[in-house]
Amino acid sequence: MSLPPEFHALAKRVNNWGRWGADDEIGTLNLITAAVVREAAATVRTGRRIPLALPLQQDGVQSGLIPGRVNPLHTMVQINQEIFGPGTVAISDDAVTMGLQAATHWDALTHASHGGRIYNGRPAGTVTAHGGAQFSSIATAPPLVSRGVLLDVARTHGVERLPGDHAVTPEDLDAAEEFAGVRVGPGDIVLVRTGQIQVYLAGDKNAYAYPSPGLSVRTPEWFHARDVAAVADDTLTFEIFPPEIEDLWMPVHALDLVEMGMLQGQNWNLETLSTACAQDKRYAFLLCAMPEPFAGATGAPVAPVAVL
Repeated sequence: MSLPPEFHALAKRVNNWGRWGADDEIGTLNLITAAVVREAAATVRTGRRIPLALPLQQDGVQSGLIPGRVNPLHTMVQINQEIFGPGTVAISDDAVTMGLQAATHWDALTHASHGGRIYNGRPAGTVTAHGGAQFSSIATAPPLVSRGVLLDVARTHGVERLPGDHAVTPEDLDAAEEFAGVRVGPGDIVLVRTGQIQVYLAGDKNAYAYPSPGLSVRTPEWFHARDVAAVADDTLTFEIFPPEIEDLWMPVHALDLVEMGMLQGQNWNLETLSTACAQDKRYAFLLCAMPEPFAGATGAPVAPVAVL
């Protein structure tokens, strides 16, 4: 089934192909300038550091809903081994097998395609079985440090967690911005809290995955208008799941990653940050969120830290 006309109309309105040149591979990360980073650093007041990543563990968020995306399998390959002979220093070493998007992660711009194209109009065929992503892999991301802004949609609605059928709209984002007393601007990294991660933290990974609140197909225009650099939330699928438009699966992925060239992140634990921001009555902070630079990868784990 082909994508409907309303999708193509949205795609045209948020398209950034060629905005930073025909050779560009990083999309909206171009908006994180040195001036933006300086201003982000100026938001630090107390130096409190809040981690936003889930543990990388075998009993992780993946339930088998997404084929091939396996939770981390940790294996010891050496245990107190005296590799230089008896009585020498002993070494322990380990290895891991996992989906790069198994837990808290960034999607690279090549994670999605439509119409045979990825970001900046390149052929989707440049992502291959042996080489991975030839262009716009996660390893092309520059150091990802900017101002983070928490849009706490759940708290704005006066609830701990949005219901599973709640599509986060531009109106929700406006309300959360007003609630936070902050204006999202160019180069910001926006974190959208739905509260859905609480379901996983309570031990029900299946209910965490489905049904799930998430971003509406209307939100990419909001992020485009504000020149946001990247967006992450606290859900498995990022956008509302099942979709708000019947049979239109993963449209927000296509609009954000392919058309706009904007990184998006999933499975971010925003619970402690939500409490801290509410207590301090401020929702902007320094955010450090560099993905692991796997060459050719279409996504990678990240251990983000908000510095208040």
